Amino acid sequence: MKKVFYLLLGFTIVTAVISCSEDLDDNPRSTSVNDFVWKGLNQYYFWLADSPDLADNRFETTAQYQDFVESFDSPEAIFNHLLVAPEIDRYSVIFSDYTALEQALSGTQKNNGVDFELRLKNGSTTELFGWVRYILPNSDAASKPIARGDIFYAVNGINLTTSNFRSLLGSDNYTLNMANFNNGLISPNGNSVSLTKTNFSENPVYLRKVITQGSQKIGYLMYNGFFSAFDAELNAAFAFFQGEGITHLVLDLRYNSGGSVNTATRLASMITGQFNNQIFAKQQWNAKFQALFSAEQLLNRFTSTLENGNSINSLNLNKVYVLTTKRSASASELVINGLKSYIDVIQIGDATAGKNVGSVTVYDSPTFRKQNVNPAHKYAMQPIVLKIANNDNFSDYVDGLPPTVEQLEDIGNLGVIGETSDPLLQTALQYIQANGRIRSVQPDKTFQHFQDSKSMRRFGTEMYLE
Repeated sequence: MKKVFYLLLGFTIVTAVISCSEDLDDNPRSTSVNDFVWKGLNQYYFWLADSPDLADNRFETTAQYQDFVESFDSPEAIFNHLLVAPEIDRYSVIFSDYTALEQALSGTQKNNGVDFELRLKNGSTTELFGWVRYILPNSDAASKPIARGDIFYAVNGINLTTSNFRSLLGSDNYTLNMANFNNGLISPNGNSVSLTKTNFSENPVYLRKVITQGSQKIGYLMYNGFFSAFDAELNAAFAFFQGEGITHLVLDLRYNSGGSVNTATRLASMITGQFNNQIFAKQQWNAKFQALFSAEQLLNRFTSTLENGNSINSLNLNKVYVLTTKRSASASELVINGLKSYIDVIQIGDATAGKNVGSVTVYDSPTFRKQNVNPAHKYAMQPIVLKIANNDNFSDYVDGLPPTVEQLEDIGNLGVIGETSDPLLQTALQYIQANGRIRSVQPDKTFQHFQDSKSMRRFGTEMYLE
């Protein structure tokens, strides 16, 4: 098969001709969604060499190929079969409706406004409880009696477990049964909160403010998702910091599970500014694609403009303080790792998630882009297609990026986001004041991480190219 392929990578369009095992497009039966899944993964998939059934020489004849793709009873079945082991690829996904995928990429999806995390109860491998990380403004939850730090143990009167949490919390309407947190014990308190999900666009710029500490003006930004649709809001936050003349920046990524590589590059450029056009990140694709690109096309460079051409507001900092947890993933880790090649990155909190790979959206069309998409169905894939490194060629952080100062969040003492009562922010402020001579305080009770409201989504922890 000869397929003309166009890839939008940053602002560069690459045209390529790629050969497969047979001229499979000549087969009049090659119109199924399963056929699209195989051909798309055969071009894009990062672990192509490790998936034998995706090899170009896997099939001797078109008939053998057709029998293979038709042996799977659904696009999801062949997709999952062609992926490598889940301990290697935890992130590739397929959607039956690309509208839902596109909305997820832009930060729009059904949401009741409660961002939460689930943890295992001490001494149990099946019993769960949840705690509220933050409430989205203007959401259903914003008008309800629920706030950061609140604990819930059940949904609709049914105790949460590792086997039922998805069905209970995946509903559009449910009631959380609340509890108190007493010295590590989860005690039902009789309160409940009923919530309703609606289509909601989360502005990831959750909070930006300036904290004055003696002669120092410290900018604080809680940023919860790399959604390019909100790049203007992110740039406006840095215009605010510029106007205030901040001397330090605390970037709170503790609940940021990732998003756009381009937005990550722009955020790094806003923090700095003195490295315009230097290399921020380097991409590695499968061997088939790696040979097609020039060296320049595999680079993401610091930039001085947004996608619309507006100038980026840069702070020209040589040090940044980043708050992280196990839930800081993908594009969050890209910002940390990319900046480490150029400035001091003081990471406070827990080690990050360890996601160093990224994806693109693959549609069923002659070019795998949305233009001239097959009208017979709405399937699209978001496979892992690349691994990404910093300018020092470091990308091996599958166990997470370790913190400079380790400090776990204390569920019994979370404080208020953006206030000195927040222990992680307080540690960052002390670090700035004492120039690094601090001792962090660890919680008395810790609980094993399980899932959170973002990782429960099918596209909640991705890093992707647009």
